[in-house]
Amino acid sequence: MASPAPMAVAKEARADVRPPARSLPEGTEEYMVHRVMQRVDVVLDQRLREAIATVVQEQTRSVLPRLREEIESVVRHAVYEAVADELASAHPDAPQG
Repeated sequence: MASPAPMAVAKEARADVRPPARSLPEGTEEYMVHRVMQRVDVVLDQRLREAIATVVQEQTRSVLPRLREEIESVVRHAVYEAVADELASAHPDAPQG
């Protein structure tokens, strides 16, 4: 088996060599990560608040009619009971009928 020509080996070796990564000053990478995370946090906070507010508004609109019915029923029942209790305690001697 013949070995590859020296020039071919040299070309392959040069193709595999990548330039060294630039080294950043000490602490720069950590600082950048911190700054990016701060920016992401602000954007996420704002967008999540908007999304949640939209969902809450939609749900409130869909629940509102049923909620009004329930409140009306509870208030009506409470008033009926209060009136009945008041009538019963105000005139205990009054004939019923």
